[in-house]
Amino acid sequence: MHKSVFGVIASVLVVSGAFVLQSAWSVQASSRERQGPDVPFTLNGKTWKNQLEFIDAGLRCGTKQHDVAQRFRIDEEVGRILKLRGYEKGARPGGGPGGGGGTPAAVTIPVVFHVITNGAQGALSDQQIAAQIDVLNDSFRGQTGGVDTLFSFNLVATTRSSNSAWFTMGYNSAEEAAAKEALRQGGPDTLNIYSANLGGNLLGWATFPSSYNGSPSDDGVVVLYSSLPGGSAAPYNGGDTATHEVGHWLGLYHTFQGGCQSGDSVTDTNAERSAAFGCPTGRDSCSGKRFPGLDPITNFMDYTDDACMFLFSGGQSSRAADQWNAYRN
Repeated sequence: MHKSVFGVIASVLVVSGAFVLQSAWSVQASSRERQGPDVPFTLNGKTWKNQLEFIDAGLRCGTKQHDVAQRFRIDEEVGRILKLRGYEKGARPGGGPGGGGGTPAAVTIPVVFHVITNGAQGALSDQQIAAQIDVLNDSFRGQTGGVDTLFSFNLVATTRSSNSAWFTMGYNSAEEAAAKEALRQGGPDTLNIYSANLGGNLLGWATFPSSYNGSPSDDGVVVLYSSLPGGSAAPYNGGDTATHEVGHWLGLYHTFQGGCQSGDSVTDTNAERSAAFGCPTGRDSCSGKRFPGLDPITNFMDYTDDACMFLFSGGQSSRAADQWNAYRN
């Protein structure tokens, strides 16, 4: 069962003995925020000085983040669209203008999974893909300790392509564009996931809902094939690279977006100065009266290890619903 190590957790503090190996992290980040075990970190055949060097290289996620002006414009646009369509802010996704009334039901998002190989590497079994869909459903339906976001996922098709150029596609590359142009299916409400051996040593990237109208063929999520459940990309092989990137696809930002100043446009994720990694229990990088609360290291939109992530917040759920109703519904 996804994240079964956590059991029932009533707070965002990770207290499980499963993280004994991360004991070096268990200090207030105000004094050791960016330090970690100084041991070589290897992922996908490449070695960095340590995991911090990997994170600081920006390789956990390649999604192009919006700057403050872009975020303000998009939030204003979402408000206008929802008002024009008669939706209340925070209404359940797909529930109809005014929120739809009644008991909230999940929107079922059709998923088309595109497996890209080079003929020798990258193959994924139907069971691995099914396990990834299970992880998405567990995560977005709140079954791993977080808030139910009212989204569920249904695999409707799988494609398999052997193409050496596509297999090592980089972010915003000609190879990515060609693969998506050839393979993408459905409209704004269909989640297309592409697995490959990504160029630039990235784990994944995604497009935001607000980008769909301008570039529909680019829409979707790209993940390192070995990041799926049971893959070789430890400690990022529990399937939460896809969870994180689908969060972007639904309009969520990194929890550390904007550092201690501008935040991630969600009020109930505590401020965080920079990306966390490993599982730094007790980290408090924006300490003081102005920034109460520990860093949201267990949130899917941080950069911690897959075993450390297990929740979305209520504010993230509401934001995703608004983005869905404005751009994908």
